[in-house]
Amino acid sequence: MAGAAAAVASGISIRPVAAPKISRAPRSRSVVRAAVSIDEKAYTVQKSEEIFNAAKELMPGGVNSPVRAFKSVGGQPIVFDSVKGSHMWDVDGNEYIDYVGSWGPAIIGHADDKVNAALIETLKKGTSFGAPCALENVLAQMVISAVPSIEMVRFVNSGTEACMGALRLVRAFTGREKILKFEGCYHGHADSFLVKAGSGVATLGLPDSPGVPKGATVGTLTAPYNDADAVKKLFEDNKGEIAAVFLEPVVGNAGFIPPQPAFLNALREVTKQDGALLVFDEVMTGFRLAYGGAQEYFGITPDVTTLGKIIGGGLPVGAYGGRKDIMEMVAPAGPMYQAGTLSGNPLAMTAGIHTLKRLMEPGTYEYLDKVTGELVRGILDVGAKTGHEMCGGHIRGMFGFFFAGGPVHNFDDAKKSDTAKFGRFHRGMLGEGVYLAPSQFEAGFTSLAHTTQDIEKTVEAAEKVLRWI
Repeated sequence: MAGAAAAVASGISIRPVAAPKISRAPRSRSVVRAAVSIDEKAYTVQKSEEIFNAAKELMPGGVNSPVRAFKSVGGQPIVFDSVKGSHMWDVDGNEYIDYVGSWGPAIIGHADDKVNAALIETLKKGTSFGAPCALENVLAQMVISAVPSIEMVRFVNSGTEACMGALRLVRAFTGREKILKFEGCYHGHADSFLVKAGSGVATLGLPDSPGVPKGATVGTLTAPYNDADAVKKLFEDNKGEIAAVFLEPVVGNAGFIPPQPAFLNALREVTKQDGALLVFDEVMTGFRLAYGGAQEYFGITPDVTTLGKIIGGGLPVGAYGGRKDIMEMVAPAGPMYQAGTLSGNPLAMTAGIHTLKRLMEPGTYEYLDKVTGELVRGILDVGAKTGHEMCGGHIRGMFGFFFAGGPVHNFDDAKKSDTAKFGRFHRGMLGEGVYLAPSQFEAGFTSLAHTTQDIEKTVEAAEKVLRWI
């Protein structure tokens, strides 16, 4: 089922969500952020600047996650006040169409009424028990029913925690220490993964992170993404020593980079032959490419999967799961220790349950594919029309584009893109009321709340900005 009419027939609303009642500032000509002025539409971000300057005295770089500081794109970081549906409002009252989606969780739209109502009811009972709650069973069963590889699941509090737990698990299960990851793939900020880690460190222009001891990464092997021959060579050179291959099945932390047709199959085959495990980091792709994630979409079942973002509905969450015989290694069922004070807390479980319920509705992923396809095609078309070399693509509600001729198959290809031009484009789009990820090396996201009107306005803005830059 495709198209707006089909989406409506399937019970998916594509009408704009009502905006929250806050004071809006008109687009002002008096202050032009980052010296960007497109026609007569410039706007003030004075309050954002004041708050961010104060934040720099309180928190490193003024933020709690580096990419938010706009180091990759330049200009003044925006301080937001509220979100609803596909839109965001900053502290100066400026409105933006949002394509970051809180970095992925907001797949049904920000501040969904049903999710919020459920959270209010749960909140009345308390925020955290530090003990089992029935909601854990509900979300666990939903995840197990949806994701092909997961027979048992452990909830944690972030994608980083999920990958840390999965790393310890695969080493415990196989008795091996080495892991193989791909250049440009980011699996959180644990020491063992901060090797050629894509946007997690690329936003700072660093190849790795200071403070990571050599001993933490000595067992981490790397290969170019989409290069099956390089993987096979590493297995030949390290026969019987590799515990697992970790990867983003679709790269989102080096920009949007999909797998080549035979790549995932090759990984499945080589890991089976060597007795290693295959781990899909679906923190970003889980429940976004399909209800069962990238593994459902591509038809490749890994041994272990990590999740996050969407399964918490906007609240802090993570999870790792896999075959029962592997997961029974985790304490208290087995000897591999991992724990968390707020793991499985009722608020995150509630938001996850009601987000997944919405995603189960017919037509969900067809609608995401429709609006995202219109967005990417529109931007690439106006890019060509205005004389810019660009390439890009999408799968369902995940997308990306590069200021490069392409094709982009790996992180080295991605790094050839014109990041300075992307920075100018990003700043210009902010001036037109469009919020994109503040890094060339980050995927973008759409939601069920995005409308055809949102897409049309975004493409119109892109053409205006591309003519200017």
